[in-house]
Amino acid sequence: MNKESVGIVETKYLDISNPITLDGGESLEKVTVAYETYGELNKEKSNAILICHALTGDAHAAGWHKGDRKPGWWEMVIGPGKALDSEKYFIICSNVLGGCKGTTGPSSINPKTGKEYGLDFPVITINDMVKVQKELIDSFGITQLAAVIGGSMGGMQVLEWIVSYPKMMKKAIPIATAGMSSPQQIAFNAVGRQSIFSDPNWHDGNYYDAGEIPSNGLSLARMIAHITYLSDESMDIKFGRGLQDKDEISYDFSVDFQVESYLKHQGETFVKRFDANSYLFITKAVDLFDMSVNNSLINGFKDVETKIEVISVDSDWLYPTEQSMEIVTALNANNVDVSFSEIKSNYGHDAFLLERGQLNYIISNFLSENVVDDLMMEEIATIKENAEIVDAAKLMVEKHVTHIPVVNDNFKLIGIVTSWDLSKSIATNSNRLKDIMTKNVKYCHAEDAIEEIARKMRKFDISCLPVVDDDMKVVGLITTDQISNLLS
Repeated sequence: MNKESVGIVETKYLDISNPITLDGGESLEKVTVAYETYGELNKEKSNAILICHALTGDAHAAGWHKGDRKPGWWEMVIGPGKALDSEKYFIICSNVLGGCKGTTGPSSINPKTGKEYGLDFPVITINDMVKVQKELIDSFGITQLAAVIGGSMGGMQVLEWIVSYPKMMKKAIPIATAGMSSPQQIAFNAVGRQSIFSDPNWHDGNYYDAGEIPSNGLSLARMIAHITYLSDESMDIKFGRGLQDKDEISYDFSVDFQVESYLKHQGETFVKRFDANSYLFITKAVDLFDMSVNNSLINGFKDVETKIEVISVDSDWLYPTEQSMEIVTALNANNVDVSFSEIKSNYGHDAFLLERGQLNYIISNFLSENVVDDLMMEEIATIKENAEIVDAAKLMVEKHVTHIPVVNDNFKLIGIVTSWDLSKSIATNSNRLKDIMTKNVKYCHAEDAIEEIARKMRKFDISCLPVVDDDMKVVGLITTDQISNLLS
């Protein structure tokens, strides 16, 4: 086990009490979601990062399950000292709705029949997956995520998050994804589904009690999909035209080439860990994915408020850079704070699972580019200058704070009162707030750099700054404790 790993982890489960209303009009009751967490949630609940997995992934993103021979699927970026530092962030990853690794899906028991759902499971969307993730995040009492990150289908979930819940995260990183599924992408998924449908062991999805599963169809679906995850260059480097366990071509239909053997192995391995019906429903959700409104991605992203880093892979022909640039262009048209990076790799689409160095560099840089808006408390207490000192004292006790901005009737900043000021009021026998509050108050703006604000606080020996907008209206507070937690 690597010393940079989060170590031994366990998958946990949340039973959602309320029904999940799906985009297709149906609803699911008694939904269970499987998830894992790494690191600790801070007392402000402001350091949580949600990781969204790709098509056939699961909740096990990092660390080791007991007895495993390999770690979670994104071990390379999650753990102490890595881009997603478990000593700094509280990292959450859940299995998607429709999956087969602990979250409710077609292989789960239908409470109405007592048998597996099979094709009675309703068609789901990426947005439906996000609704379940939102229930999980709410269960922690988290009101805003530090970031939402995901690649491929996980990137689609990220885009759904920033549109459906624009205030729920400070930053977002969609990787190797698209704003809508293209005809080519839909075509590959359709062929994969047809291979499952044509397997005689599929039995219209009711194969759970049959003793046999549609292994040939599912294996073929995986082989087709796996080709799209690679690049021509990576396949040439890895296999070339090398023969598999033979010195010459056999001139029959047995396996001649290494690439044939590799794909066959990928298919056979996949069958052991994935449910065929889950594959059908999840690929259909990907096909239905479309963030445009009235055929416009610009319209689809009009309400986005999150700071975003879009990442693509130069050799990815399944979700090419052009599709990432469409996302960037649409976000720019809406004046969203968006940046773009392209991974240089011959791995193709799979590069987001393999390019450790580039991904750690890009993600860590983006997450560390912190401004006041990334840390500040937004739901804060304020008080009017005509209030009495006892009102301020009661408010501090009620809200568990030591600093309260003083505002006028238009909520513009005119001063600040601290617990030290309350002590001063006793010595001066004052009752009115305006007699003891600090009027020459220091403040900052949401877009100010954290390092700059930290220097300002040290210079003036203050532990809290009100955050104001261009009209001097108070929009939040930032404290030295928050900055210290970040910088440490």
